[in-house]
Amino acid sequence: MEMLIDIAALRQNYALHTLSESDVAPDPFEQFRTWFHEAVNSQLPEPNAFVLATAGAGGRPGARTVLLKEFTRDGFVFYTNYESRKGRELLENPNAAMLFMWLELQRQVRIEGVAEKMGAAESLAYFQSRPRASQIGAWASQQSTVAGSREEIERRQKEAETRFEGFDVLPLPPFWGGYRLKPDSFEYWQGRESRLHDRIAYSKSENGGWDISRLMP
Repeated sequence: MEMLIDIAALRQNYALHTLSESDVAPDPFEQFRTWFHEAVNSQLPEPNAFVLATAGAGGRPGARTVLLKEFTRDGFVFYTNYESRKGRELLENPNAAMLFMWLELQRQVRIEGVAEKMGAAESLAYFQSRPRASQIGAWASQQSTVAGSREEIERRQKEAETRFEGFDVLPLPPFWGGYRLKPDSFEYWQGRESRLHDRIAYSKSENGGWDISRLMP
């Protein structure tokens, strides 16, 4: 296959910011809050988008982009179809990783931990806050299964619209809801010149606090 672009020659020099152990907050959740607010205030597209990596019992990894919907010290919340590939993998192996990449700020955040299903009441509250079309879409889609055609998808959407015609609010699908990922490690990455990037890591200490260290780039 002919290469129309010299991929190996694509390079970007990073020189916007620096990051040191003395710069970061002692609490990784506070550090995330600071960087997330800066991403939002910079008007980046979809600042709450992140790559979620999972692996089932067989160990084969999968990754996809999803949207963060809430974060507190209890963890990072996202919603999905429990019968999707990521849902099945999290059932077999709840360990997961999240990657936020804010290219315009030359920053990444890596978070690893264990994902737990949220309660039905929390999932229902969020589900019913979504646009009605999104609620219909959740009922219509057998996420990650093979679709025979685009027409099949649209047919299922119309069937769901008919089923819930006249409903002021839609019920929560039994196969849909939230996960809360509870972190045990964070890494904050700031691009630097000559690929000598700043990498500050947080890991859970035995006393329940957080140890901070610098990683080689």
